[in-house]
This record gives sequence, structure tokens and C-alpha cells, in this order.
Amino acid sequence: MQFLVKQIQFDFEDDNFELSPTMQEEVTNDHLGLWEADDEDDLIEEITTASGWCIKSIDYEHQLV
Repeated sequence: MQFLVKQIQFDFEDDNFELSPTMQEEVTNDHLGLWEADDEDDLIEEITTASGWCIKSIDYEHQLV
């Protein structure tokens, strides 16, 4: 299935590491767009693995092929 990720919010809070606001925006923008995944849970797993950050919220649409 294809998913169009329109908005995403990552959990950038970490006790041992702080990501600058500029880098937070870059990470967020890099993970918007079209993603291939088996289902919604796989989409979350794919983005989490690719970004290295947990997702707080996500807005996406299924794309019909």
C-alpha cells in the first residue's frame, strides 16, 4: 500500500540529547511524502526506523494505485 504522509510530529524530547529546532524541522520535512508500507502499523514502523525518532502524531492518506 502507498501512504501520503501530510503531517508528522516526532517526539524529539530525550534526556541525553537535544536536537536543534532547525534539525527538528529538517527531520520532519524529510519524512513527509509518499511511503510504501503493508498497513498503518508498518507505516509507523518504517518512519520510526528511517528517522530514528518515535512518532507523536501523524496525518496521512491511503493512495490508490
